[in-house]
Amino acid sequence: MTRSGEPRPRAVILGGTGAIGGATALRLLSAGWSVDVTGREPGRMPAELAAAGARFHRLDRSDRAAVAALLGSGTELLVDLLAFRGADVAAVLPLLADVDSAVLVSSRAVYRDAAGRHLNGSEPPRFPAPLGEDTPTLDPAPDEADPFTRTGYGPGKAAAEAAALGSGRPITVLRPAKVHGRWARNARTGSTVRRMLAGTGDLEVADPGSLEHLTGAGNVARVIEAVARNPAQRVLNVADPEPVTARAIFETIAAEAGWAGTLRPIRDPATPERGDHPWRTVHPVLLDTARARALTGDEGFPGPLAIAEEARWVAEGQRRRNPA
Repeated sequence: MTRSGEPRPRAVILGGTGAIGGATALRLLSAGWSVDVTGREPGRMPAELAAAGARFHRLDRSDRAAVAALLGSGTELLVDLLAFRGADVAAVLPLLADVDSAVLVSSRAVYRDAAGRHLNGSEPPRFPAPLGEDTPTLDPAPDEADPFTRTGYGPGKAAAEAAALGSGRPITVLRPAKVHGRWARNARTGSTVRRMLAGTGDLEVADPGSLEHLTGAGNVARVIEAVARNPAQRVLNVADPEPVTARAIFETIAAEAGWAGTLRPIRDPATPERGDHPWRTVHPVLLDTARARALTGDEGFPGPLAIAEEARWVAEGQRRRNPA
């Protein structure tokens, strides 16, 4: 916390009303920061963030003049959650002259294996475990490529990273795995929570032993706070301390949804999509987070906590919409 009378450091979070942005805003606010978050829809601003003191600005990231005005000359930290191509980063770089530290949130989707396979390709990659930050990445996509497609997302993020790391500025690139937490735009727990609340007796789960490395939004927030204290150009993997199985994830969701049904393991070669779910993996992709741990000085929060938090938030919203 800042001492009484001292000026509060200021952070601007571009795209700050989702899981990572919300968790980061709350953490910085609790540490004495002044926080401004942006979004295009005021209705998506979580009431808890506003109550904690975060200021919402209706702003399109592509409006360079608006971003410049918001940053002004008194911003210590910029967190960019909305850069999906190299041009997105290039547009903001001239505005960072007076910003002490910047964070670009990327993705583990930029990694490629020795055969060129990647997470959003047609064939699952085979990575060594754990996967370090020096692992080769995809070729950056040209600016005209669409990053909002399955195959275009990773190359688009690789292009954003290249622009940031080639700038010479103290920009930290974060590469999370599958992110979970309150306010997630497309909560991966959503369909499972809804099925459990509907009273489904049995739930088919393909490959329940699948091992997945998750990233709780709170764990991204703790790394961002540490980066703000130690500006530098670097790349950091961000993930929860330990990977978890799909079965453990479903059991965590069940506890939050109050579901007492039965999980039915299934493997049906004739219909491989049967029992499919967001945490089904063929070859685990585990991230080495030693660099992030060295920066923060701790392990972070266990993965099931983020799953539980997200599932609870989804369940509460579902119950409000469909009261018994």
